[in-house]
Amino acid sequence: MRFVCAVDVGTGSARAGIFDASGRLLARAERPIAMNRPRAGHAEHDSEDIWQAVCAAVREARAASGVAPEAIAGIAFDATCSLVVRGADGGQVSVSMGNDDRWDTIVWLDHRALAEADACTASGHVLLERIGGVMSPEMQTPKLMWLRRNLPGSWARAGRLWDLADFLSWRASGSDARSQCTLVCKWAYLAPDGGWQHDFLAAMGIADLLERGGLPAAASPVGSDLGPLTAAAARELGLTSACRVAAGVIDAYAGALGTLGGLAGARDGLDRHLALIAGTSSCVMALSDEPRPFPGCWGPYFGAALPGRWLTEGGQSATGALLDHIISWHRKGGEPTVEMHRSIAARVMELRAQEGPDLAPRLHVLPDFHGNRSPFGDPHAVGVISGLDLDASFDSLARLYWRTCVAIALGVRHILDTLNARGTAIDTLHVTGGHTRNPLLMELYADATGCTVVEPAAPDAMLLGTGMLAAAAAGLHPDLPAACAAMAQGNNERWPEPAARARFDRDYRIFLEMHRQRKALDAMA
Repeated sequence: MRFVCAVDVGTGSARAGIFDASGRLLARAERPIAMNRPRAGHAEHDSEDIWQAVCAAVREARAASGVAPEAIAGIAFDATCSLVVRGADGGQVSVSMGNDDRWDTIVWLDHRALAEADACTASGHVLLERIGGVMSPEMQTPKLMWLRRNLPGSWARAGRLWDLADFLSWRASGSDARSQCTLVCKWAYLAPDGGWQHDFLAAMGIADLLERGGLPAAASPVGSDLGPLTAAAARELGLTSACRVAAGVIDAYAGALGTLGGLAGARDGLDRHLALIAGTSSCVMALSDEPRPFPGCWGPYFGAALPGRWLTEGGQSATGALLDHIISWHRKGGEPTVEMHRSIAARVMELRAQEGPDLAPRLHVLPDFHGNRSPFGDPHAVGVISGLDLDASFDSLARLYWRTCVAIALGVRHILDTLNARGTAIDTLHVTGGHTRNPLLMELYADATGCTVVEPAAPDAMLLGTGMLAAAAAGLHPDLPAACAAMAQGNNERWPEPAARARFDRDYRIFLEMHRQRKALDAMA
C-alpha cells in the first residue's frame, strides 16, 4: 500500500498527518512555531524555524503511523498566506525593522502595509475586480511595496519571494514553481487569462517583482506534481526521495477541499454549500461553475482549489483571536488557554440554564476589532461594545464572551446574506477548524444563520484537503477531483433551532444598526 503526508502550517504551529488512499488519518503530530511582534501591526515568522517544526512533525507523525518511509508516496503543504523573503542564495533576508535576518517572513495577519493597500485600492486597476474592489493589507502586493519603501536594503538583497506554502514546496523539492492558489489569491496574477499584471506592478513601484522574487511566468495547478523530494529534504523529513511533492494551497483552501471536496463531481446544488474554515480568523468559501463576485469578497478566483471551478472567499479577520482578546482584556480572564475557553463556555451554559437562552440581551458586540474583511472590505473598521456596566465578575466575562460569539455568528450571516443576494442559495455550512471545539459557536452557526451546519467526520479536514493534493500528485488517484471524491469522509449535521429564530433576527437588526451608527460616528470624527 502507498500513503501520503499532509502538512498544515497555521499561525502558531505546524501539523503533519499520514493518510491512506481512502482518506483515513493514521497519525498526526504538531509542533509550535515562533512569532515576533516588535510593534503594533507587525507580526513576523522565522521560516527556518517553520521548516524545522515541519520536519519534526512529519517525522513524529510518520513514526506514530507505523508506515515505512518508503511507503509515503506523496507530500503536500498548506500554509497561511505569509510572505517569505530569501536571497538569491536561499539565505534569510530580514523583513523586520530590527534588521534581524532570522525574521524573514511577514505573517498573514500583519497590517503594517495599510497605506500601501490604500494606494493599491486608489489605483482603480482591473485587478481589483477580483478582490472585491479593495486591496487588503493581508495580501502580498502592499507588503512587498512596504518592504521596498521601508527596508530598501532587504529589497535589494531579495532573490526569491514566496507565499509560505510555495516556500515549503521549494524547500522540499527545489522547484521554483508557484501554486495557482497562492498567485491568484494573494499576488497580482489573474487566471484563467491575464497572468501577471505588469502595469499594476509598475504603477505600485515594484516593476522588478518577478526578477526580484524569482517568480515564474505562469502558475502551477494545485495538486500538480512538482517533482521528488530532494535528498536533503528527504533526510530532514525522514522520508525518501521517491516521495513526490504537490503544488500546495493557502491553509483555508485546504479546509475548503477537506469540507467540500466530496462535492467535486456535483454539477447541481453546489451553490447551496459554503465552507467555513474557522480558527484564529474565519474564511467562508463558495465554489461555483461561473464567477460570482460580491462586494468585499476576495475573488472570484479560478482554479484556486479545484480545477475548472471558481471560488469566492469572504471572511472575518479576527474570530478565535477576538475571543482570546476578550479573555485577555477582562480582569477575570488572564491567559486565553484552552482550559479558560472551556471554563467560560461551561459557565455560559449554566447562566443560560438559569436565566434563559437569551443571555445578556442588552449587551451587543460589533466584532471588527481587526477590520472588516467581508462584506465591507474595510481594514480600518474597529470593534464596538454596547451595554457595559460596572460588573467585573467572572460572570460578566462569560456574558461578554457569549455575546462576542453571537456577534461572530452574525458576521457570518451578514456575509451569507450578501452572497445570496448575488445569486447563490446557500443553506448549508460546512465548518472545520478550531471553532468545531467550541460548543457555543457551533450552536450559534446553526441558530444565528438559519443554516444546516455540517461538521466533517474527518478528525482534521484541513490536513485531509492537503492529503488530497498529495494523493493526486503521487498518482494514488487519477486527478484531484477523483482524489477528493475517494478520500472524502462522512459528516455530522446540526439543524437550527426554530425557537431561536426570533431572538437572532432581533440581534441581527441591532448588528446592522451598529454598523450604520459606527459609520455615522466615523463621519463625524
